[in-house]
Formats: sequence, C-alpha cells, structure tokens
Amino acid sequence: MLEGKKSLFSGMQATGTLHLGNYLGALKNWVTLEDEYQCFYSVVDMHSMTIRQDPAELRKKARALLTLYIAAGLDPEKNCIYYQSHVSAHAELGWVLSCFTYMGELNRMTQYKDKAAKHADNINAGLFTYPVLMAADILLFQSDVVPVGSDQKQHLEITRDIAERFNSIYGEVFPIPELYIVKAGARIMSLQDPNASIYLMDDPDTIIRKFKRAITDSDNEIRYSEEKPGISNLINIYTAVTGKTIEETEKEFASSGYGDFKIAVGEAVANMLKPIQDRYKELTQDKAYIDKVIKENAEKAGYYANKTLRKVHKKIGFPERIR
Repeated sequence: MLEGKKSLFSGMQATGTLHLGNYLGALKNWVTLEDEYQCFYSVVDMHSMTIRQDPAELRKKARALLTLYIAAGLDPEKNCIYYQSHVSAHAELGWVLSCFTYMGELNRMTQYKDKAAKHADNINAGLFTYPVLMAADILLFQSDVVPVGSDQKQHLEITRDIAERFNSIYGEVFPIPELYIVKAGARIMSLQDPNASIYLMDDPDTIIRKFKRAITDSDNEIRYSEEKPGISNLINIYTAVTGKTIEETEKEFASSGYGDFKIAVGEAVANMLKPIQDRYKELTQDKAYIDKVIKENAEKAGYYANKTLRKVHKKIGFPERIR
C-alpha cells in the first residue's frame, strides 16, 4: 500500500492504434479509479521491443498513446502516466525476477506460443521472458490490483507465483496482486468485418459506415441472446456507451430494424468519442505541457519504483549504493 491507498498498475503497448474495445474495456474504467487507488499507467514501450520497430514510428506512437491517456480523462496530477523505458527499475527488477522464474513456467505461456507462431523469423529471448518483465512492471509499484483482459490472466498468475516464491525466501516484500474485474459492458467483440474495428480517432462518418457493415443475423429483431452474437454485441456497445440497460435498449428499439439500430449505435459512439478527439487535438498542440507531464511523471514513477528496488536489492544481498 502506498500513501494510504492500495496501488494499481496497468499499461498498454504503443505499437497499435487504440480501438473502441480498448477504451470501453480499459481506459474508460481507469478514469473512475483515481480516487480509490494510487494508479500507475504506463506506455509499455519496452515490451514493444519483442517485435522489430521503426524507431521514429515507435516514438511517435508512444507519445500519441500517452497523450490519449490524458485526452480520455486520466488526470496526470492524480495518476502517474509515464513511459516504461524512462524508469530503468523495470529492467533491473525484471532481471532479478528472472532468476526466480522457471523455464517450465515460461514454456507454458500460451501468448508466447501464439506470438512465436506469428513471428517465426524473430523468436527472441525477450518474447520468451516477456511475462517476467510484466511481473516486474506490476510488483515494482507494490500493486494490490491489476486490471487485465482475459488474454493477460495467465501473466498475472505467473506474477503471483513469482511474488509468492520471492516472499517465501525473503519475507513479505511484494503484495500478491489481485485481478481487478472491470464492470459489465466492457466485453466488446469485433464487428466481424476485417476493416470494421472502431478506432478512437475515427471521424463520425467512418464510425457510422463501419457500424452499417456490422454482421448480424436475418430475423431483424433487436434482442439480446447468445443465439444472436452480432446484434448482442451491438447492444453491449450501445449500453456501454449510453449507460442504458439491455432491457431499456431492447424496449427503445422494439419497433426498429437492424439498419436504424446500427446507425443509432454508430451515432452514440461518435458522440462519446468527440470530446476525447477534441481534447487530443488540443493536447497535441501543447508540446510544453505534454513534455512537463512526461518529465514529472517519470520522476514520480522512478521514486516509487526505486523504493521497491532498493528493498529487493537489500533482501537479496546486493551491496548498498553509496549516495
């Protein structure tokens, strides 16, 4: 626990473009947590190195993601928003924890197998030890809770195993992080068209066009059901964006067809994203402000990270640094 609050860590890679699922499943929920937790949100650019990156593009995307964090409502005064690569303690703790992680554990990680299959020409050691660096990310900030998606649950499990193993040898150094369950409505599926991902910076016309193409079924009834995954997904999006319940949504569109409903969902999404897009454009024009956030938050993250690292170094027997 840091400064009387439980600690929370999460992060996103800067190698892709944020889509609606990222916002509804993560960013939107993050904004509600700043009063309850001491929150650390990282642009995890070190993790991006497992795949070859264009240096200029990586820098550009990292800054864009950090700016989008703020545009989406994360207050850099209340949350620590920083670049992973600006806090060297991530790598230092990652090395220590790698000495408390077994090859068999890493071999069982399904994400490693998936990524290795996709990047057969670049199966590097970083791809294999990725979960150890993720464990360091989490444990570095004494994290009590971690909001993760279903694809990352296995990584949280190995983080807990590493922390428990370390603690069993050296005493209570790390809290054992718990999974933070996001609120209902965050499970957003693809619109099932390869070109239909809704990106946070899409303009309204593009958003509505993509929703019009969303694959549904043939009966034209707006009803939530496992047998109707396409329309149920659209209902999930509409309820997550508007705050209405499934029942209210079904009633509202009881006499409407799929075409009208798709447009309504698209308009609701476009209206929700407009303030974020406007704020993002405003922030990109204020280089001095973003630079200030980057500098101050890196210092804040470094302060807390190094407190943990010093404790770890003392426990394992590293010589004390002369200051």
